[in-house]
Amino acid sequence: MSTPKKFYITTTLPYVNSAPHIGFALEIIQADAIARYKKLCGYEVIFNTGTDEHGLKIFRKAEELGQDPKTYCDEYAEKFRVLKSALNLSFTHFIRTTDDYHLSASQEFWKRCMKNGDIYKKAYKVKYCVGCELEKTDSELADGRCPVHPNLDIEHVEEENYFFRFSKFQKPLLDLYKKNPDFVLPPHRLLEISNFVESGLEDFSISRLKAKMPWGVPVPDDDEHVMYVWFDALINYISTLGWPNDEDSYSAWWPGTQIAGKDNLRQQSSMWQSMLLSAGLPPSRQILIHGFITSEGQKMSKSLNNVVDPIEMVEKYGIDALRYYLLREIPTYEDGDFSQARFDALYQSDLADTLGNLVNRVITMVHKYFGGNIPQTDFDPPLKNLYKSTIDSYVKNIESFQIKEAVEQVLTILRDMNSHIDSTKPWQLAKEKKETELANSLVYVLECVRIAAILLWPVIPGTSEKIAAMLRFPIVELPTGEQYFKAGMRVLSPEILFAKKDV
Repeated sequence: MSTPKKFYITTTLPYVNSAPHIGFALEIIQADAIARYKKLCGYEVIFNTGTDEHGLKIFRKAEELGQDPKTYCDEYAEKFRVLKSALNLSFTHFIRTTDDYHLSASQEFWKRCMKNGDIYKKAYKVKYCVGCELEKTDSELADGRCPVHPNLDIEHVEEENYFFRFSKFQKPLLDLYKKNPDFVLPPHRLLEISNFVESGLEDFSISRLKAKMPWGVPVPDDDEHVMYVWFDALINYISTLGWPNDEDSYSAWWPGTQIAGKDNLRQQSSMWQSMLLSAGLPPSRQILIHGFITSEGQKMSKSLNNVVDPIEMVEKYGIDALRYYLLREIPTYEDGDFSQARFDALYQSDLADTLGNLVNRVITMVHKYFGGNIPQTDFDPPLKNLYKSTIDSYVKNIESFQIKEAVEQVLTILRDMNSHIDSTKPWQLAKEKKETELANSLVYVLECVRIAAILLWPVIPGTSEKIAAMLRFPIVELPTGEQYFKAGMRVLSPEILFAKKDV
């Protein structure tokens, strides 16, 4: 038996200073869809997520609440862990940056960078945004404030810290981008980070004085410093795989694919990659940069009372409704808007009218005309010619992470089948006792419903599995290739269908 191909995908780790929001729900649902698609293609998949728990922002929040930082993090980390059931996610690994194995991995990583001469200590002054946990130059500020966190004062930090020799990696990074033109997707984000690196790199601080900010990973051999949150957090992508203790697991899965928001472009595609190169480790396989979500055209903000709570949406509409909207409506590569009116419209037009109506119509007719049994016919549905290009387009889009465009290909099949029923009029064929034509018509629709359910499994897994149970077929592989089209209806069980239920 051949060894399954391996695919590793990871989200960024959200800070645990607030409950999960719709922006992170978008990222982790996009990652889940990609992971599920790879499973359909026969890959063994590791899907990693978790929580980022160090840094000044979290330390101050815990202080404000009169809590120990770890106790505070424990409470919020659980809110992210339960997303697995709340959003029907398939992640296999959940890492917390306070986990002991991550702490030791971070310290080993530091030692390797230090050994290679890429960590040094110096005194410095900097303008610092606590919200971003990042240093800011004057050109990055608007009216003296961070444009991402305009409600927070910029802080002026003056102290002695350890620095990472980022400036050393300009040429290695540019070579990496040039040799791998799809290293960062979409292409305009690769151009953006290439221009940033081309303009020159400045070494960045990677520690904080423990006396001022004790909540962090201890720096090896220096009790006065803890690691800067960005340095240790990025290491989760390999510590979750067992690095450095389980070299076999790490080597089998790394490098991996990372998904991150556009505000993380610099950290993920230049800072992290230079850190990996410094430690003597391979860079990531690919970085997918997604856009943001606005609400009715405005940036989401608690002060504007337009923040969308993904859990509330699930409680009101169901898991698949939220997943469908985020994957069908929001383009992966660009910003998208969350509109309640648009949500309601898509829910009705796509899920209820197009998919739900089609499944209910065909199952009702199978029960009515064939006693609930899959019609037995020698008819070979002409799917090879009709839908091979549609499925190939689906694959091409989802392979490049353009999930919205992939879903549109499935909708083509569903709409065609509703039109097919309207044009062939099975009820008329039954009335005229044209049983062969009736069986052929329903077999054609059933087979297309099966295809659509498999293709939609990465997007709306609950609904797809429900359809699979009703038609008694397994969702085990992507319906592509000659062997699939030759198989025809033999994948469907001839046994009686389950009792009619609304999808």
